[in-house]
Amino acid sequence: MPKKIILIAATALALAAAGGCAQMPRPSMAAAPMAGAPSTATATAATAAVTAAAERLRLAMIDPTPAALGALVADDLSYGHSGGRVDTKTSFIADLMDGKSDFVTLVISDQTVRVTGDVAVVRHTLTADTNDAGKPGKVAIKVLGVWQRQADGAWRLLARQAVRPPV
Repeated sequence: MPKKIILIAATALALAAAGGCAQMPRPSMAAAPMAGAPSTATATAATAAVTAAAERLRLAMIDPTPAALGALVADDLSYGHSGGRVDTKTSFIADLMDGKSDFVTLVISDQTVRVTGDVAVVRHTLTADTNDAGKPGKVAIKVLGVWQRQADGAWRLLARQAVRPPV
């Protein structure tokens, strides 16, 4: 119960503070868009869809279920941790379900989303309180995520790499 209260409070705080997730500014184009280029409305819709999927993944990492996580990550996921370990879809989900990775809180800030076709690059800062394998801790990392629009139209995390920011 306390975890869900913290989850609700953290979500409300993050949305109120950030006014939603920010999009990386795009340069203005004086000339007309290239033939075949997606419309602004299409690009905006894709950015919103990726942002929503990233938020669903953040929530699923705090209160994980195999179904929620499985729907948000690609079958060939490559999930790089700041310490060098790389997870697959199977190991990523198993670690969250077994409590090996346990996020008590998880806050995303400074997020940018850049969509190009069926690929999106998402960058953000992640801060979290953890209880990995029963050991309380704190995390502060920079994250690069690559999301891909899959054949079924859903955006799924394809690759992720975290780094520790310089001190």
